Amino acid sequence: MAIHFTSDELAQRRAAAIAELARRGLDGLLMFRQESMYYLSGYDTFGYVFFQCLYLGADDRMVLLTRAPDLLQAEHTSVIEDIRIWVDGPAAQPAQELKGLLAGLGLAGKKLGVEWDSYGLTARNGQRLAAAFDGFASLIDASDLVTRLRAVKSPAELAYVREAAKLADAALDAAHAEIRPNAFEGDILAAMHGAIFRGGGDDPANEFIIGSGADALLCRYKTGRRHLSAEDQLTLEFAGTYRHYHAALMRTVGIGRVDPRLKDMHSAAQDALFAAEAALKPGNPIGQVFDAHARTLDARGYRHARLNACGYGMGTTFAPNWMDWPMFYAGNPVEAEPGMVFFIHIILFDADTGLAMSLGRSSVVGSRKAETLSTASVDLVIK
Repeated sequence: MAIHFTSDELAQRRAAAIAELARRGLDGLLMFRQESMYYLSGYDTFGYVFFQCLYLGADDRMVLLTRAPDLLQAEHTSVIEDIRIWVDGPAAQPAQELKGLLAGLGLAGKKLGVEWDSYGLTARNGQRLAAAFDGFASLIDASDLVTRLRAVKSPAELAYVREAAKLADAALDAAHAEIRPNAFEGDILAAMHGAIFRGGGDDPANEFIIGSGADALLCRYKTGRRHLSAEDQLTLEFAGTYRHYHAALMRTVGIGRVDPRLKDMHSAAQDALFAAEAALKPGNPIGQVFDAHARTLDARGYRHARLNACGYGMGTTFAPNWMDWPMFYAGNPVEAEPGMVFFIHIILFDADTGLAMSLGRSSVVGSRKAETLSTASVDLVIK
């Protein structure tokens, strides 16, 4: 079976989730986030693009309602023993089938937590779920229940995160080997992905971001590749991924003769990265990480070019993105804890000058401070 954690660890995770259910006065949890299903059972699929729900009861009972293509998938990748199938058709009503399933478990009139904040539960299916359960059971938003548990990683999880970080470093090395004047962005991407796949890694939860010239000022993937100019700038944001655990890196690379203003932007970004990492300590509200980055960049004259967030949690995430809870922004009161993993990105996009500078890497919070996971240099690279 393709399960990457011991049965004991999965059982401990479910016990923690059940304890939180009890604390919130809930009788069970309806999970629609694939991350939650993977975390508590090992279940690994992209079948969440359709209606799919994993129920966890206060008695540790798990029941999965899914489609036929995921029956063998669940049997092979998870410890779930009770798997029910809803059948595709013009009259299919999986939300009603879920209600019937839970009625058979004696859950009428109970209080059930729901992961409303989920890519696996579209607005239409959410409305159908609410309608089906109206008068049957109370649905309480518990979108954050498993998410908060996932934020602090176990030793086994951290081992996978470290493997992901090694793969990210290998991808960066592969990129540097390809970057030169007239290099094709597609070749750079191919080399990066190849390094990760050859290292035993996985597809990332979202596309690698690559952009040169004017596109270097973008921090989202877009279609369309170009060849690098003799004098250029190239922004890369990507993640090594291992067993679905991510460790991200971000860089802007100079090509040919580099504008002195770009070098100053890098110097400011490097100072901001170090300041932000120093603020990432157990017990500190993570809003202080944002504040440290903002103070540094503002003092260097880059208030106009920075963003309103500077990173987020990293963990096991599924498409469409690798961003996990919580995020670094002003005033965020969530306290850093040992075992949390974060990606800190320092991004400067100056639309007036057309210059971009980005610098980022992932860290794990230790008992006293954060430890950077990447061994790659954060000095400015010019090709």
